Parts: sequence; C-alpha cells; structure tokens
Amino acid sequence: MPPSPESAIREALDEQLAESLEAPIPPRTERKVPGTLQVAGKITAVVGMRRAGKTTLVHQLRRQRIASGVPQTRLPFVNFEDERLAGMNGDQLGLLLDRYGRAQPEAMASGGILWSFDEIQNVPGWERFARRLLDRGDGEIIITGSSAALLSREIATALRGRGWEVPLYPFSFGEALAHAGIEAPADPGALTAKARARIEHAFLQWLEVGGFPEVQHMNASERRQTLLDYVDVAMLRDVVERHEVTNVPALRWLVRHLLGNAGSPFSIEKFHGALKSQGTAVGRDTLHQLLAHLEDCFLVRTVWMDTASERQRMVNPRKAYPVDTGLMPLYDRTGRRNIGHALETAVLIELQRRRCEVRYVRSPSGYEVDFLARYPDGAETLIQVCADASAVETARREIRALVDAGDPYPHAERLLLVATRDALPEEVPAEITAQPAYVWMLTDTAA
Repeated sequence: MPPSPESAIREALDEQLAESLEAPIPPRTERKVPGTLQVAGKITAVVGMRRAGKTTLVHQLRRQRIASGVPQTRLPFVNFEDERLAGMNGDQLGLLLDRYGRAQPEAMASGGILWSFDEIQNVPGWERFARRLLDRGDGEIIITGSSAALLSREIATALRGRGWEVPLYPFSFGEALAHAGIEAPADPGALTAKARARIEHAFLQWLEVGGFPEVQHMNASERRQTLLDYVDVAMLRDVVERHEVTNVPALRWLVRHLLGNAGSPFSIEKFHGALKSQGTAVGRDTLHQLLAHLEDCFLVRTVWMDTASERQRMVNPRKAYPVDTGLMPLYDRTGRRNIGHALETAVLIELQRRRCEVRYVRSPSGYEVDFLARYPDGAETLIQVCADASAVETARREIRALVDAGDPYPHAERLLLVATRDALPEEVPAEITAQPAYVWMLTDTAA
C-alpha cells in the first residue's frame, strides 16, 4: 500500500531537515549584495531569476552564522521545489514545526532559529504560516523566490509590511572575477599595462558569457544550451504555469524580440502590429500582461523615459533589456558580437543591483542619455554608455547629450562609460567624468 500524501511530506521534510542540520555547507563564491540584508522583525525575501544564486546567498548567510558561533542545528533549510512536496498547501506547513521540534526539541523550545525556505511561494497559503512563525518572536525567516510580484504582493497583504525584499542578480563583474580566482585590483583606475590587459580581457569575456554562476566555465555550446534551458524554465514555470498563460506562441515571440534587441525602444502597439501582420493573433492587453510577467520573473528589465508627465511617459517607448548579457546572443540573428548593447545592459543591471531607480532621458534639444540613476541616498547620475568613444565624432555626440541633459538635472553627476581604456575620448569637459565601465563597477563597494 503506497504511503499517504501526508506521510510522504513528513518523510521529505525529515530528510531535508536532517541534511540541513548536519551536512557541511559547501563554500561558494561570496555574493556581495548592496544595502541591508536583514531587518529585525521582518522576513527577508531574496528574489531574482532562477539560477542567479539565491540559494547560494542563503547558504552564505547560514555559513556566516556558524562562523559567529550559532550551532548549525538552529539553521534549518527547506527547498520547496522538492518534487515530494508538490501539492503541499499552507495548512500542512505546520508539519515542518512538528518535524523540527521532534529532531531539535531544545532549539525549538529556546528559539533563536534562522528559518530558510527556498521557493516557498510554490506552497499556496505560505504567507499565513510565515506570519504565524514571525509572530512567535523567537526566530528569523529568510525566503527565496523567482517571482518578485508574487512575493511582494503576498508580503504586502498577508504580512502587512513585514517583509524586506532583497533583489539578487547574476554575478557582477567583481563577483565573476572572484569566481575565476582573479583578485580585483585595489585601484582599478591605476593599473600597469599588463594588469590592465588581464582585467580588460576578463571584462570583455564577462560581457559575452554573462553572470549566471553555472555557465562561467562552460564552452560556448554547453553555455548556449544551458541558458536556453533557463529561458524556457522561466517562461514555462514562472509565466505559463504560474499565470495560466494560454497564448504561448505570442509569449515566445515576445521573449525572442526582447532578448534579441537589448536596449532598443519597445512599443506594445508596434509589436502588436508586427505580430498581426505575421498572422499571430494576440490582444494588446495580453501583450501588456505578458511583458509584466517577464519582468516579474526577472527575465526582462524595462526602463521608462524620465518625465513628470504621466501621459508623456506612456506615449514614449520603453527600452527593454535582458537580465544578463549572456542571454543576448541566444536570439541575436546577426551573429555579430554587439559589445555596445552588452555594455549598456551590464551597466543597467549594475545600477539595479545598487538599488537605483533608473530612467532614460531625452534632453531639451532632443538628445538621448542612456540612464538617469537615482540612488537610495538621493544622489543622481546621468550615464552615457558607449563601447568606443575614441573617435572624435563619436565622442562629440555622446558628450553633447550629457552636456545638454545637465540643464534640467543640475545636481546630477555626469558619467561617460566605455569598454576599455583605449576607447576613452581624447578630450572631455571638466563637468563630465569618462572612464572604462569596469573601473566604475569595481570602484564602488557594490561590486
């Protein structure tokens, strides 16, 4: 006679708890996340695209607790993507406390437990359990999820503002260097020719490979297939299944277009017309929903034009980017390596990693500046990204936009970022800073 569903859940929880409380936590490349990771009295929700390293960050925090003297027996971890827990509902999460209490009665009685729940949003009603656990007041909770909207909505409603969201992205350039065993320079703006060549080679390689941890040492063929699998899982698990999407062909068209045209203006109206001309039936409202779902699961990031007018914001196209530069070659039909678009994408993701609010700007004379970044402390930076600004005409065009945009944003720092030192312009106005993007990324503590 097969075991009942509840007994199978008990067995799975027992196995996961036993492993998390006893097995050594393997070391991984340290993740550096800007800002505060944990706030007293709040649930830490680590959100980001699948395979970006959310689970690794949780284990990193557990290792830090062990290093500070906390027994591993007070650091339970449960992965709710375990197929044996499929079909579990919020009412059954109480079994977790029962199983842990049986295994660690002393810890359960005295408290001081750090609960770590991976992809807990797979369990309907999880937020009520998490709130009850938090209300006990004798422990902390970290959860992870691959849907920002789902976790944010549940935290905001059921948890009543008691959640603290921590976005996690694929490896930054600094993290990729550490993963490759390359020491980041203390002063990346003052390197010997040999050291600079090594860092610039690694930087250009990172722009091509991207930052997903698993693919860092794969060959091109393996990397391509792995990243395609990531995209498929994000579409099927985090969009189609979670949101019950039925128009999968339109979703695939949208993903191909957005990932293959990084940094290009995107209009739902124009894309709808293009699909209609090809015989693909889909409503405009559906496309709006699909784009929102792709942003929720972190596969795509979009940037609006900065304006005080809501109408002007809506009539101007957004700029769309993949969450990682490694995804761009999957759908680029030209077969060319577009360093400019990859660099622009990498700068945007770095700004979002630093928790900036990001917009693009159209200057009073109609010139476009790639990004206006508003930092959490209120500081503003206008950023123009250009792979190679060494040619006089190119430099003049990029600098002209920054100069013109300075009038409506008088307190903003103005920054021109290029790919390598040789790509810098010969002359730059005093009010503008020009530097290789890797210097900017490695200088900031958020690297």
